[in-house]
Amino acid sequence: MDTTLANILSQFPLDGAVTSCERYGCGHINVTYLVVCDTGHRYILQKINNHIFKNVEALMQNICSVTEYLRTLMSDPRRVLTVVRTVSGEACYHGEEGYWRVYEFVEDSLCLQQPETPEDFYQSAVAFGEFQQQLTNFPADTLSETIPNFHNTVDRYRIFHEVLAADPMGRAKDVQAEIDFVLAREAEAGTLVRLLAEGKLPLRVTHNDTKLNNVMLDAATRTPLCVIDLDTVMPGLCAYDFGDSIRFGAATAAEDEKDLSKMEMSLELFRIFTEGFLKACPGLTDLEKETLPLGAKLMTLECGVRFLTDYLDGDHYFSVHREGHNLDRCRTQFKLVADMENKWDQMMQIVSQQ
Repeated sequence: MDTTLANILSQFPLDGAVTSCERYGCGHINVTYLVVCDTGHRYILQKINNHIFKNVEALMQNICSVTEYLRTLMSDPRRVLTVVRTVSGEACYHGEEGYWRVYEFVEDSLCLQQPETPEDFYQSAVAFGEFQQQLTNFPADTLSETIPNFHNTVDRYRIFHEVLAADPMGRAKDVQAEIDFVLAREAEAGTLVRLLAEGKLPLRVTHNDTKLNNVMLDAATRTPLCVIDLDTVMPGLCAYDFGDSIRFGAATAAEDEKDLSKMEMSLELFRIFTEGFLKACPGLTDLEKETLPLGAKLMTLECGVRFLTDYLDGDHYFSVHREGHNLDRCRTQFKLVADMENKWDQMMQIVSQQ
């Protein structure tokens, strides 16, 4: 272990002397290490990406507020992430090397990158449904927006129009079909934002990155222990979390699949997730339930709009690994949206039957 990491770890009151500190996990945003002490105690050390998260103090305040609230509801400490504060009582350490935080390691757990069975996808639905239900009475408006306007589809369209008008790369002429797809759905795209502004949908605590690999499962039972990666926890709508889970988890092909014939939304996976989510989160209003399919469609559309916007702008935001990578990504999302539209009646029926 180098001296820099040793100095950073010395800022935290760890249980024992550190015997190893090695890179850990598959995350792309923060840099993560597994720390082992001579007592056998294990921790997660993370360097927070303050280029993406501009206000680290607000981010950590969100995480501490939510986890401390959840801890009052739990008997098993593994059921909620535990932030280890610095020796001076801060939620993270800020030094020359950046911002660093430490969590207790969730023992006897496993984290899956992809579902190995439909049951794994169901359990991820239970995890995020429970997260939503447990935070029903938490004052969501006290949280900061760690990424402002993250799911503000109206604002996403504003940015799209600005980039389209500028057309800095001269690419618009070759993607008119994709542009037309976006414009044809602009009026509907702002529906959730409008319903929130009108007070018809309640503001809730949302996770905003509801993939299976952000759920820790009990290694013995493969049932949810806790939700992790809380950097994007902020105020939002339950349809955002539900919708992004469907966008990612019920798709039958990779996000950047070139062969669009492979991409559709699995109604069976939609049913499985809906059943688990609503069983774990019975406190939704009737309108919230009714708008869950719309959340799936709009989160997918929003993602496609973001990919297309970045393609038109010259691929500055999303990492690309081949020519037209963002264009391929936007096309898969639009294919998914179109497939949802074709299956709309079945999606609505599945939700109403829960």
